[in-house]
Amino acid sequence: MLIGAALALGFVGVTWVALEWQEVAVLRTRAPDGAVRTTRVWVARHDGALWIEAPTPERHWYRNVLTHPRVELVLDGQTRHYRAATVDQPAGHERIRSLLREKYGWADVWVGMLQDTSRSLAVRLEETGP
Repeated sequence: MLIGAALALGFVGVTWVALEWQEVAVLRTRAPDGAVRTTRVWVARHDGALWIEAPTPERHWYRNVLTHPRVELVLDGQTRHYRAATVDQPAGHERIRSLLREKYGWADVWVGMLQDTSRSLAVRLEETGP
């Protein structure tokens, strides 16, 4: 019993470190009913833009972006406004997977064992101002 509890606690601890230890941003999207939704996301910089990943097309925040592409991102304590655009498949998927693997290393591998990202989508954020 104690061994099982210790293993479960260790699993939760490693997962938390993998998800939260490195740079994490808060994405604010607008739901169809107008409500603002927040989601914690990993972010990568490439070609003068920020990139985030929707692990599956069914993610609520991604569906919000399709309807309302203007989003806010809180990163390093600063809130900025962006226009979100999905990058075409399969190049977008390959790009975001490469960027996140390079930046987050072992954490990306760990999370990849927990979340199937084979259908993930790359979302490029272009800063727009307020």
